[in-house]
Amino acid sequence: MSYILNIETATKNCSVALAKDGKTILCKEIAEEGYSHAERLHVFIEEIIKEAGITFQDLSAIAVSQGPGSYTGLRIGVSAAKGLCFALDIPLIAVDTLQVLASRAKVSNGLIIPMLDARRMEVYSAIFTPNFENKRAVQAEIITENSFKDLHETLYFVGDCAEKCKPFLTKENYIFLEEIKYPSAKEMSFLSFEKHKKNDFVDVAYFEPYYLKDFMMTVSKK
Repeated sequence: MSYILNIETATKNCSVALAKDGKTILCKEIAEEGYSHAERLHVFIEEIIKEAGITFQDLSAIAVSQGPGSYTGLRIGVSAAKGLCFALDIPLIAVDTLQVLASRAKVSNGLIIPMLDARRMEVYSAIFTPNFENKRAVQAEIITENSFKDLHETLYFVGDCAEKCKPFLTKENYIFLEEIKYPSAKEMSFLSFEKHKKNDFVDVAYFEPYYLKDFMMTVSKK
């Protein structure tokens, strides 16, 4: 029996889920315009452990969303995860944030494209199959009318970029699942359990979130 605590703080959604053998049994989350991760995260963790009727010593591992995403949100989540791993002497599992987001889309055909807002018309994106297998690595890109033009399958877009991307992504095979806005720790449960079974852990001391920032660096004219 394996209990894994999953922490997702890469976006405005502060989310914590407890999983037993890969299935979510409890989840607490809140998405607010103003980030409340610093105030909410540890409260959610303690409440979930208490409500599940277990102790921290029953945990087999801690899983954290690794990014890309909010710098502050990722730092808070990773710091909390590392602290728990150090204190409990258990392994740390890192899960791709965009894969977590894509996992919220339940479709049977086409491709899933999770996108998270970066800045201006820039997004962090990746491409997954309906089985959530990665078809293109995470990258930062500027969205234009030519984005994804070489993909002829039905494309399902998820994430918090619909409002700014819909005016450019207008082809008939483009579908925006606007109800799926942020990743949730609930979808981390299966992914983290699979990594746990393979002993796919990261170094607690040296692990850093995947910020994927400063990709559009320019040289000063001065």
